[in-house]
Amino acid sequence: MKVQVDADRCQGHTLCAMIAPKVFELSEIDGHSSPISEEVPADQQDNVREAVRSCPERAISISE
Repeated sequence: MKVQVDADRCQGHTLCAMIAPKVFELSEIDGHSSPISEEVPADQQDNVREAVRSCPERAISISE
């Protein structure tokens, strides 16, 4: 699975990083999220799916 964050849509709500802190990192400047790595480890895939569902801006996308 691969994950991406649309920087134009992300508003820095930080929910993704709270749900999947091993996958998402937050900018110290504005709090916007980005994936630590595009490839999601197998043990983090359920957390990433939950982050996708929880993102109010629908800024996170995954591809299987």
